[in-house]
Amino acid sequence: MNEKRITTAIHKIVADGGLAGAVTLVWQDGKVLQSAGIGWRNVEAKLPMERNTIFRIASMTKPLTSTLALMLLDEGKFALTDPITRWAPEFSQMHVLRSSSGALDQTDPAERQITFEDLLTHRSGLTYADWHSGPIVKAYKEALGGDIDSEVLPDDWIARLATLPLIDQPGAAFHYGHSTDLLGLLIARIENAPLGDVFKRRIFDPLGMNDTGFTVPVDKHQRRADAYGFDASGQLCVLRNGPGDSFLPERPEGMAFVSGGQGLWSTVDDYLTFAQMFVNAGTVNDVRLLKPETFKRMVTNCLSEDQLLKARSILNTGHGFGLGVATVMDPLKAGLQLCGGGMGAVGWPGAFGGWWRADPSNNSVLIFLTHNMLELEQIFEGIGLGAFDAVTQFQAEAVSLLR
Repeated sequence: MNEKRITTAIHKIVADGGLAGAVTLVWQDGKVLQSAGIGWRNVEAKLPMERNTIFRIASMTKPLTSTLALMLLDEGKFALTDPITRWAPEFSQMHVLRSSSGALDQTDPAERQITFEDLLTHRSGLTYADWHSGPIVKAYKEALGGDIDSEVLPDDWIARLATLPLIDQPGAAFHYGHSTDLLGLLIARIENAPLGDVFKRRIFDPLGMNDTGFTVPVDKHQRRADAYGFDASGQLCVLRNGPGDSFLPERPEGMAFVSGGQGLWSTVDDYLTFAQMFVNAGTVNDVRLLKPETFKRMVTNCLSEDQLLKARSILNTGHGFGLGVATVMDPLKAGLQLCGGGMGAVGWPGAFGGWWRADPSNNSVLIFLTHNMLELEQIFEGIGLGAFDAVTQFQAEAVSLLR
């Protein structure tokens, strides 16, 4: 049976030391066609991956935060074209680097204010330090603290981010980065509540996503997948890192900052619940999250042809980018790399190896979750690429299950 071919293929990668384990799920027309826990959530203790294993989903957080923001848009809390300075006056006097690798004092004034649409489409001029070279890298790291669990307080994080020069003029180009983190903290300001509380009240509780949040309750710790990466020789190893590190399982007690771009933990079934919104025009189990017109705008490409061309290192051929999700514009060119699937299929992967796709053309959702904690340097050196092979094989075999 095809569903067993998924398990067999990923088992081989686990056995070869390319991956600790993974959980997969294939859903179509209201039915789960395949789901399996493969390998280990804790190799040393021989605790197997299970369907309810909890993973830190990294950038798979971004579509959730973007959806939450668009729910506030539907309520008239802001307009896409509104400058964010109404809620973050710290950004009223921004400057733009003349060269992305140049000196931090070599800037020009921003030609206009950053808007909410800029944040949702990663055209704000904000970035991630690791995508660049030059002084901006050190400036980002020193100002913002940990990549996901930052010791910097939310208001201070916003203020520090606003002191850094933009990498490009607002609206000019797609630069993947901290736009969604800032968006999440603006949601918290708009709602006058911590972002995690807003998520719980508006999305997680109404949809029954009981295993999703920025922390994992103590009574669920045994269900978490440990953080696995690779040492310098390319051998699989568990990562035991200190406070503030991206891979740390526990957030330090009292940490206020949460990453709307990268910070959530979840399971395949919780994420499936959310992803069903994208095959049902903004609703999940009779709960409407987005108005039809807002949903349509979310899944429609917002980037110009020139912006798409310059973003191809992230947005593979055949894909565009809407408001927080990649979207398939040409199924014949899209393949299976980023989203793949039919016209209008959407998704956005996570740096820890997670991947998902919702495809309204055949009413399907595919989800692959793992912990494959790689540094960019390791990817460039070809270390620890078993998860990439596993996702590719999952995609290919999963497609054969769909009707």
